[in-house]
Amino acid sequence: MPVEPLSQKEVEDRLAGLPGWSLDGDRLTRSYRLGSHLAATALVVHIAQVQEELNHHSDLTLGYNTVSLTVTTHSVGGKVTELDLGLAERVEALAPAHGAG
Repeated sequence: MPVEPLSQKEVEDRLAGLPGWSLDGDRLTRSYRLGSHLAATALVVHIAQVQEELNHHSDLTLGYNTVSLTVTTHSVGGKVTELDLGLAERVEALAPAHGAG
């Protein structure tokens, strides 16, 4: 199934249900603060597992107690697609289990 870029309005409407996520140009971004480096590392591993499952990989940055994501779909010129929002929704659902805020 071909992936198509979403309109600005579609992205903004969906982001309304994803607190903490924002649109930075043509990319979705989100940072999480966790209680420790180990918790942040565990979240990164869990996100990587979801990325593999979806076959959709974002830029993922691990800090001492932070995790940051930048999500876009390169195959459509770096625009936001349903794949990006689906990944954001999955990450948002699993982050609380790691104590992410």
